[in-house]
Amino acid sequence: MKIGIEIHQRLDTKKLFCDCTSDISEDEIPKITVQRRLHPVLSELGEIDAASQVESSKDRVFEYQVFNSNNCLVETDEEPPHMLNDEALKIVLQIALQFHATIVDEVHIMRKMVIDGSNTSGFQRTSIIAMNGHLDSSKGTIGIPLIALEEESAGIVSNSESKATYRLDRLGVPLIEINTTPDIKDGAHLTEVAEKIGMILRTTAKVARGLGTIRQDVNISTEGGARVEIKGAQDLKMLATYVENEVHRQTELIKILAELRNRKAIPIQFNAQDVTVVFKNTHANLLSQGIRTGSIILAQKFPGHKGILGTEIQKGKRYGSELSEYAKRAGVKGIIHSDEDMAKYYISGEEEDRIRKFLEMEKDDAFVLIIAPQTQAERAMHHAIERANMNYVPEETRRANPDGSSTYMRPLPGRARLYPETDVPPIPITKDLLSSIEKSESLDEKKSRLEKLLNKEMAGRMIKSRNLHLFDKLVSEGADPMLVATTLEDTIVSLRREEFEFTDLEKTLTEMFAEYKKDSFVKAAIPDVLKGMAKGARVEAVLKVFRLQKITGPALEKLVAEHNYDMKTIMQKCRLQVDAAEVDRIIKKRDSSYA
Repeated sequence: MKIGIEIHQRLDTKKLFCDCTSDISEDEIPKITVQRRLHPVLSELGEIDAASQVESSKDRVFEYQVFNSNNCLVETDEEPPHMLNDEALKIVLQIALQFHATIVDEVHIMRKMVIDGSNTSGFQRTSIIAMNGHLDSSKGTIGIPLIALEEESAGIVSNSESKATYRLDRLGVPLIEINTTPDIKDGAHLTEVAEKIGMILRTTAKVARGLGTIRQDVNISTEGGARVEIKGAQDLKMLATYVENEVHRQTELIKILAELRNRKAIPIQFNAQDVTVVFKNTHANLLSQGIRTGSIILAQKFPGHKGILGTEIQKGKRYGSELSEYAKRAGVKGIIHSDEDMAKYYISGEEEDRIRKFLEMEKDDAFVLIIAPQTQAERAMHHAIERANMNYVPEETRRANPDGSSTYMRPLPGRARLYPETDVPPIPITKDLLSSIEKSESLDEKKSRLEKLLNKEMAGRMIKSRNLHLFDKLVSEGADPMLVATTLEDTIVSLRREEFEFTDLEKTLTEMFAEYKKDSFVKAAIPDVLKGMAKGARVEAVLKVFRLQKITGPALEKLVAEHNYDMKTIMQKCRLQVDAAEVDRIIKKRDSSYA
């Protein structure tokens, strides 16, 4: 088994090839929409990429939502790209040095063909910045063969068989791409490597934060299997599960292939038959509705496949699912196969027998049904047979599913999708440019500094936190390190579980800690202060409305006296307004006066 990972992280700068902001339009209404159809072109070597051909065969229309605040003619592909964003380049160079990578002498922009609609131009601009780096891990050194700078794709809004809609607010946001060698040993090791790369990225404090700003694609291959790229494996906790399930999928596919060879069941010849007449009076709503709207019922015999199509290869997915996912390239919703329970479709036993007779099936044969207009149904059946005839485990790009399984997207792309960008000149990496790059703390230096500011347990949590940059900012402004860390890692997490959200967490905490520094309220009141601020109130208003102002000095001495110098009673009644240490000093002062 071999495992590698690709990590894509957005950078906190303007867009890569224009001066538009990289802010995402939350509730902004699109200014206009534009439509495109995309087609593959020849690469520099005169080849056409297989993945691009598959996407092109779907023949879909792509609609793009354009926004006032963060789009220009570059995103709509109506104007050539501007020069590469200098700040983004410097950030990637800074990160590359953290991985001990060799910086290229000259940056060349390439076009990577992508015609799934995620870019208006039909390609993504990308450039290699550094190579041959490395990362130390608990199970050996992991190579970092490539570090690239590229543009983010458009965000998907909706997707159907004939049309996909994207929003252009995130298109062109700078991304750093970091690839590892396939030297990762297992799922747990993969989690460790991904986590460490993420921590190194965050040490720069110049990467974007928030949901969707980092994406992970896992490459997995097994002995006798193939290399598969699982895209969108977002959750670190799920990485080991994706590895385990993909290894199991490939292992089961190898067993199935051995059985099919033993049965001499492949290759299958296309001989699909229109069996619509069999279902003329069917009670199967799926089929009758299709017939009423002009579809046919196309059936194909799969010799020797009985029991094979129903073999489970992933959680909730069977070998028939593999064929179905290929058939969907033609725009159909899927297939029905004979290893399924026909009763769930309300297909009667008599109808099933008539199909078998119609197709002249033997006892070990299976069948596949597709409901669609004739041309589309035939194209889908060709795709299903194409997959069934693969006498090997195919190299694929697959989409990560939340349950740990994966779904076929397209063939694994190759070199044929790359060709030079002619609108942006090469950028030399000069000594002056490299000397201008600000040296950032290494991961070890950051850990050492945190352990001086926090206890070991909290330092370990903080170094892994997505809030690390915010911790550094608040501490640099004079806030107590341990209080900042517990607020970020415990208090905020707890409040979010109670469904308190913060429009701008950095602004909220900066304001709150500035007021706390004035001794306006006590530490115990922080959760209640944040609850009020989450609703949009300023900190001064929260303190006033909820009576959270700190009681100190003569007023506190009076309060303590009124409660007979009883610490327990005072804290029970006034915990959110008094400092326990200050109360304790007053009580001890009074006790000493009696001594």
